[in-house]
Amino acid sequence: MVLLDRVRTFASQGARAARAVRDVGVLSPVRPDRAARLLFPYLRFGPVPATVGAMSALRFPDRAALIDERGVLTYAELEHRAAALATALRDRLTDGDRIGILCRNHRGFVTSVLAASRLGNDVVLLNTDFSATQLGDVADREGVGLLIHDEEFTEVVDESSFTGRRLLAWTEAKDDHESIDTLADATEPRPLNPDGTSRVIIMTSGTTGTPKGAQHDISLTSLLPAALSHLMRVPVRSGAPLVVAPPLFHILGFAYLSVGLGMGMPLMLFRRFDASEILSAIADCEAETLVAVPVMLQRLLDVPDRPRTPSLRTVVCGGAALHPHLSEAFMDAFGDVLINVYGATETGWATIATPADLREAPGTVGRPSFRLTIRILDEDGRELPPGETGEVYTGGGLRFAGYTGGGGKRVRDGLTGTGDLGHLDEAGRLFIDGRADDMIVSGGENVFPGEVEDLLGAHPDVSEVTVTGVDDDKFGKRLAAYVVRTPGSDITEEALKAHVKRHLARFKVPRDVHFVDELPRTSTGKVKAKSLTP
Repeated sequence: MVLLDRVRTFASQGARAARAVRDVGVLSPVRPDRAARLLFPYLRFGPVPATVGAMSALRFPDRAALIDERGVLTYAELEHRAAALATALRDRLTDGDRIGILCRNHRGFVTSVLAASRLGNDVVLLNTDFSATQLGDVADREGVGLLIHDEEFTEVVDESSFTGRRLLAWTEAKDDHESIDTLADATEPRPLNPDGTSRVIIMTSGTTGTPKGAQHDISLTSLLPAALSHLMRVPVRSGAPLVVAPPLFHILGFAYLSVGLGMGMPLMLFRRFDASEILSAIADCEAETLVAVPVMLQRLLDVPDRPRTPSLRTVVCGGAALHPHLSEAFMDAFGDVLINVYGATETGWATIATPADLREAPGTVGRPSFRLTIRILDEDGRELPPGETGEVYTGGGLRFAGYTGGGGKRVRDGLTGTGDLGHLDEAGRLFIDGRADDMIVSGGENVFPGEVEDLLGAHPDVSEVTVTGVDDDKFGKRLAAYVVRTPGSDITEEALKAHVKRHLARFKVPRDVHFVDELPRTSTGKVKAKSLTP
């Protein structure tokens, strides 16, 4: 509840705080044309987060940039700390060193990214769910020479094979000499002239194998179409508070960190997701935008006696499948504020579904972004008509430059394969039927687990569910459902099977239904299928 206390204090500090949170551009703003001229010296960093942060610091120096458990940082304060940290880090790096960041959502993550991207060294965002073995393997593969990590991950780092230099980000020790805060406080910023442009490397989820580092060729021509689509379909407002709930190391969280910084929005960050605390913070700080993954939406719905959140005008959801029953229940409770975005770590966001799309065509991930092409292709590369399922290919969005360890996605006629199977409707809206490697063939019939998950998830006695394929001697594969009952429910396996049989074809009925206390999930809300046991 520390962050909530900070938010309440901030929201009640009087005229200055109220202006910083709610007004747009009243705190000594710099005109955009003037800001562009002042920004010129920063362009040597390239199209990186440091440049985005510098622009907002010039335009909105006194506006709140970050709100976390430790209070508020203005854009000017954030820029100063990032510049000071970058100056301090310069002497701790050798040519070619990459900087790894293993942090939860807080000011240390943001400051580290802004500082590192000023230096020209690549930045590797590491998953806080990594085991010691995974961390060591990824750090070695990615060439991490300096690791910035939260104190809570010290044991994991100690047990990994990482032997490079280390600094602490979030630590309870006020005078730790090996923390980024101490370094920034003790260093006077100096101008930096990097030899190259920094790249931010984001790990894939790793749910279907070892996490890979995705790298991109960033340019204005690749960013502007996506930014224009976002402005037209996602109603966010400069200066209005933004809650980013997914991990910042994930593509969804990092994308909206960039959106928030670029638009001069106060970013409200939580080290851990607590649905009740987030709703209270939104209400107290009059936040207008929330970014979340589907499982977080369900947690918000489950909060008893939810506070009213009339300021909330946009809820952006992504990172995993948003089933129709969940989107409809959420909008019934919070209003038609839900936006569903679809994309991948490799390709960025590809489609955006507005609330109207979700009402008219539940389950859709929306229409393609501006100047982005979506094609549904069969195994021979032929384009399929609306209604027919094939692999989803995209082109014209964020330029995927391959994996850092080598390899890339399949490309056909300039379009990149996503690995997802889907179809288009007559209105050009995309639907994702499942991952290509999730589809199972049971008794000669193709089955997508997502359809069964949506049906079971809408059952009043089911709190959460995932459906997967397991080996079967007779049919090759069969469906197995793992179900978390709603509190107080004693629904049986036979009752759930009968429910599916009443609504879907017989071959889609799970042959096994296992009741579990909880579903194992990654930090981005995806179910860890390999961790499921009967």
